[in-house]
Amino acid sequence: MNAATATKAYAKVGVESSVVSADPHKLISMLYQGALLAVANAKNGIARKDNPAKGVAISKAITIIDEGLSASLDKKVGGPLAQNLSALYEYMCTRLAAANLKNDMAALNEVARLLTDLKEAWESIRPNAAQATSQQRSASNVQLAYGRR
Repeated sequence: MNAATATKAYAKVGVESSVVSADPHKLISMLYQGALLAVANAKNGIARKDNPAKGVAISKAITIIDEGLSASLDKKVGGPLAQNLSALYEYMCTRLAAANLKNDMAALNEVARLLTDLKEAWESIRPNAAQATSQQRSASNVQLAYGRR
């Protein structure tokens, strides 16, 4: 086994271990982080004029957003917030597809900004025993959009 293969195997085990041990809130954070990394890899692909790498990275970002973040939404319980997030995720996937076709760095930057804003908002509502009751209720309402408590 060469060093690159060993490194990939180690990284895969690390990610799988993190996923298995993560609580539902952390899993959503990990999805945001994965999507942001994929968008950054797409930008690098465009900068290097490496179309295959760009395409793989954009496909990964779309998959994370569509099959991870959007699929995690509970639209019945989450109400309008979940519906709005779903529409935003759909918009991001559309922008990513356009970025893939046109090597549109501005579209990738826009999606990265949206993902960063959502990730920061999500992490700011992390359940914490030291939070005030009103903050917990607010966080609870947002978490319901993902069917979480």
